[in-house]
Amino acid sequence: MQKNIEEKKKILVKVIVVIFFIIIAGISFMKNKIEENSYNKMYENLQIESSDEDNKETKNTINNMEEQNNKIKVYVTGAVNTPSVIELEEGSRIEDAIILAGGVREDANLEEVNLAYCLEDGQKLYIPTINENKVEYVSKENGEEVIEDSKNSNSLKVNINTGGVEELKKLPGVGESLAKKIIDYRSENGNFKTIDDLKNVNGIGEKKFESMKEYLKVK
Repeated sequence: MQKNIEEKKKILVKVIVVIFFIIIAGISFMKNKIEENSYNKMYENLQIESSDEDNKETKNTINNMEEQNNKIKVYVTGAVNTPSVIELEEGSRIEDAIILAGGVREDANLEEVNLAYCLEDGQKLYIPTINENKVEYVSKENGEEVIEDSKNSNSLKVNINTGGVEELKKLPGVGESLAKKIIDYRSENGNFKTIDDLKNVNGIGEKKFESMKEYLKVK
């Protein structure tokens, strides 16, 4: 009888040991499974974050390209304080271009200019002086494709070595009195060697010369 009890105890101990190891193995398996799921979830989150970053970069690149495409460049010259190539927002008007060019000079004739005119990329804007009328103040390319309808001969360069009073009067800011001074200077000192020599004539300062230099030539 005693022997059977001892045998049963041994069997019970073995069963308990086996159950213990099964429990330990189950806990270890569940722990590994939880860690694996947690890792997979973290990896998925990282992929989502990475994808979001890529999307942000792509959107930023597209936005930057759109901003660049919305810019235009226009050459502003004539009776402005700072003749130069300026950058504007697409759809900007002549008024905006004048402001960025430093504003107009005192001799500017804005009555001949449509300040509300919408500019396009690559255009040239010329602000006339008070001595000019019906000037081609907006043009493209080399000036041959004129937007504003005009027959003013200012689009042709004047030879300051051969031009008479009437021809010289076609230059921006040149009236009859100044035209005669140019001719008198030429008679006394000989032909102009460069267009810059015109600044030696009394009454032609730096600003006036800047407004007319693109219409001058010497031969």
